[in-house]
Amino acid sequence: MKTPGYIKALVQPTTQKPAARKVWSVGLEEVWLPFFTATNVLGTTRISKEALGAPLRLQREKDGTPRFSQNGKPSIRVNAELNTQIRFVRENMVMSWMNFAGNVQEAHPEEYKAEVEACQKAGRPIIEKDAADIEAAIIEAEKKARLAAEMEKAAADAMEQSDKTEDQELVGASA
Repeated sequence: MKTPGYIKALVQPTTQKPAARKVWSVGLEEVWLPFFTATNVLGTTRISKEALGAPLRLQREKDGTPRFSQNGKPSIRVNAELNTQIRFVRENMVMSWMNFAGNVQEAHPEEYKAEVEACQKAGRPIIEKDAADIEAAIIEAEKKARLAAEMEKAAADAMEQSDKTEDQELVGASA
């Protein structure tokens, strides 16, 4: 089985600038709007002109006033109709990727199994090092926590001892 051209194109890096607004990690203005405009032209979809013409909408409170984020900026969302269509495409893309992988597994079971095993073998030292680093960091954090607790206790003991000495001096001075 040969890798289809559209799959080869998906895994190649591009030099395009990142999109300003992204939906599902894909540029709204550069990808989604032209794509859905084209699907409308061909009659594949019937997304409203309002949704394509004004894809970003001001979020509103229940009383109809504009909603603002904690940093004071107006809260903007993608039109629900357009967002639903984007979700359908994403879900369908995921299913097509899963079908592709399944087809390759069926057509080349030994090669697929060998690739999985080689990847797992190559990744094992990384996973083991990460586990060791995490364990060392936990041990170090526990040491720091114990040291901080000991220092806090020592400070409290010193304060208590200081209070007792003051009380004894006061008792001695009044006698």
